[in-house]
Amino acid sequence: MKIINLIGKKFLEISEDIGNAYKMFTKTIYSMFSEKTGKTTTINQMIAIGVASVPVIVLTSAFTGMVLALQTAYSTRNIFNEPIYIGSVVGFSIVKELGPVLTAIVIAGRVGAAIAAELGTMKVTEQIDALHTLGTNPTRYLAVPRFFSIIIMLPVLTIIADIVGIFGGFFVSIYKLGIAPAVYKGDILDYMRVEDLFHGLIKSVIFALIIVTVACYKGFNCEGGAEGVGQATTQTVVISMVMILVSDYFLTALLVFLGIG
Repeated sequence: MKIINLIGKKFLEISEDIGNAYKMFTKTIYSMFSEKTGKTTTINQMIAIGVASVPVIVLTSAFTGMVLALQTAYSTRNIFNEPIYIGSVVGFSIVKELGPVLTAIVIAGRVGAAIAAELGTMKVTEQIDALHTLGTNPTRYLAVPRFFSIIIMLPVLTIIADIVGIFGGFFVSIYKLGIAPAVYKGDILDYMRVEDLFHGLIKSVIFALIIVTVACYKGFNCEGGAEGVGQATTQTVVISMVMILVSDYFLTALLVFLGIG
């Protein structure tokens, strides 16, 4: 009975968290389209979320494309006795899966944790309560700029990751594997469609909403001082990564069913 009670209690806590997070999400989306947002705050968040993340995104995607080209070459060489379709494999893998997923995971670790820590610190130091006292809507003032920024910047970072990853594979193909540049480019241009790019960008928008919703919810509901801030930060990263990977499967199935990529 104790185990059943524990499972039931945990289930109720998770259900309550999901319901409260959904209420915060809908409230934030409504505020995004019904109220004015501070342009300066939004731009600063876009710089912190997007521009500051470019170096780590470039580094991650470049080596992802490079190792993907190398592994593809060795695999196809074992089957066909020569490396073939390197550009196609790298291009499709980066654009449709690895680009949006790895970018979202990096942003969840870097930006999601930062948002949760910042809002959590404001919560435990009663700064959010002070905003209520002054008649300021914390959702509009704190959450909306972050929602706007990450929804805009994560697809941009995904495009950067796609380009850098494909060029990483191009570099390995040309200088390591000895493949002609025209062959690599032909493998991409002959088979890849615009829908394949939209496939990854649609995923990146959904991933952005997952990251910022989890981070803001955990930050706004943080309790317990410095320890609570640390727990909120850790939970944000773990939950965001798990939800990204789980939702990736269902998004892929849905987009393929709809004929997008």
